[in-house]
Amino acid sequence: MLSAGLPQGAVPRLERPGPLRDRVYEALLELITTRALQPGQHLVESELAGHLGVSRQPVREALQRLNTEGWVDLRPAQGAFVHEPTEAEADQLLTVRTLLEAEAARLAAANAGSAGVAALESLCAEGEKAVAADDVDGAVALNAAFHAKIMDLAGNTVLAELAAQVDRRVRWYYTPVARQRGHQSWIEHRELIAAITARDEQLATTLMREHTEHTRRSYHERAES
Repeated sequence: MLSAGLPQGAVPRLERPGPLRDRVYEALLELITTRALQPGQHLVESELAGHLGVSRQPVREALQRLNTEGWVDLRPAQGAFVHEPTEAEADQLLTVRTLLEAEAARLAAANAGSAGVAALESLCAEGEKAVAADDVDGAVALNAAFHAKIMDLAGNTVLAELAAQVDRRVRWYYTPVARQRGHQSWIEHRELIAAITARDEQLATTLMREHTEHTRRSYHERAES
């Protein structure tokens, strides 16, 4: 097992054409977000380059960018490590997420049509299947897609742009509690769909606030258990 800790075959080799440094950055960010690369894990340039099928230079550039954005810590004489988020960092981000998502739910209730509701129902059904199959990665991805769809139905471009800035970190924090939240999360999604369908803005806002607060509390409870 390489010290980079990636299962053999888990990372596809990148195609050479195109902005390689950006593609390496995206690949590493996805591995961090999904926790294939765990918080605190040592990131060895040569080993990551081998996994991705590239030279060390684009890996080095990607790690520097990830360091600037707070995903990676570069330690003098030690190297690069996946950032270990503090409880305060998680709490601040998940609190902001609650504000954004609650407003998105309100606007979705005001604006969503039958096609939008059908899309939410389809995502919810897929999410329930993922939970039943104990497919944590699938459930995390579908959870993100469900919330992104509500943001889309809200129809507020500025709100969507702000939400996009925190989306990756929300996934990062949600992944370790996805199994703990389990089916209950999708029950709450069903309740949100019902409120949006009924065009009940106040109820949709309340349900979304409670839903995102449950995730925030679950994240902190994870650290205490």
